[in-house]
Amino acid sequence: MQVINMRQMKRGQTGTIKRIGANGQMGCRIRDMGLVPGTRITIQGRAPLKDPVALRLMGFTLTLRNSEADFILVEVDS
Repeated sequence: MQVINMRQMKRGQTGTIKRIGANGQMGCRIRDMGLVPGTRITIQGRAPLKDPVALRLMGFTLTLRNSEADFILVEVDS
């Protein structure tokens, strides 16, 4: 399977978070939202200008800025 940056994922694509590359406050904020390695996610959609991205995980919908999504590596399903 392929590991890509969350920003590169397409609508409807699913995968598993492999790594969070952010440190400090941003890393804590991302993890506090439930985005930790091993979490399954699905991209639900993007705003008209491609930012933010809406994703589905653990039964709820979360939106992230692309600047936050850049720090998240995902192993996408084929």
